[in-house]
Amino acid sequence: MILFLAGTSDARALAIHLQNLGYPLIATVVTESAAESLKANDLSYLVGRLTVEDMIAQIQKHEMTCVVDASHPYAEEASKTAMEAARACGIPYIRYERPNEEFVSPLITEVESYEDAAKLAQTHKGTVMLTTGSKTLEVFAKYLLRDEIRLLCRMLPNVGNMEKCDKLGIKQKDIIAIQGPFSESLNKALCEQYDVTLMITKESGKVGSVDEKITAALDLGIPVILIKRPKVQYENFCTSFEKVTQLLGGFIDEKSKHEL
Repeated sequence: MILFLAGTSDARALAIHLQNLGYPLIATVVTESAAESLKANDLSYLVGRLTVEDMIAQIQKHEMTCVVDASHPYAEEASKTAMEAARACGIPYIRYERPNEEFVSPLITEVESYEDAAKLAQTHKGTVMLTTGSKTLEVFAKYLLRDEIRLLCRMLPNVGNMEKCDKLGIKQKDIIAIQGPFSESLNKALCEQYDVTLMITKESGKVGSVDEKITAALDLGIPVILIKRPKVQYENFCTSFEKVTQLLGGFIDEKSKHEL
């Protein structure tokens, strides 16, 4: 049995891939909506954020033999929790992360954190499109809710996000509540419709559609603030389904030898 952290659409595709290969697993996701594709493919899952103790309890309860961490590239704490739980239980840990898309343009400014992005953007005058989700919305509201800036927030259309926007003082007209992925043409249309003059986004990789957002912005001559992925020292780092499968097979074969 595998404990599988599923944080993105391609991560859930990996979970389905592994199950089809005969690897039993229990996937963890943060929200019910994220679990829909797992449920549709008869994958066992847990909903909610797990602590180290929670993960250890699940590993012991189901006699799990490996942790596959395919959480979101920016879910740094989830990855650290998974590595700690795997070490505590003496089982292998595998990290899967979608490949990064490289962009080189004078219009792109790379920063290391959400706060760095917000501080840099506060000197801007115009419409700032924020495409980093709701988790760190407070950071951007703190720096960018000012008269000379229109903060346009694109995020998932759920009640919690709308309540957070209301609490922070973000107006309904400045919320784009929509679920992706989005094509380059739709990204362009949104930028043109709202007269966007600056985009803030994350380095999430191609499946997360960061490339379409950035490509659309660059084609329109819109500057981009790009938040780099967190620097985490992962064990057994993989960027392909094939590599994950290869490592899993090796770990399981090794375990089988010790049990003979």
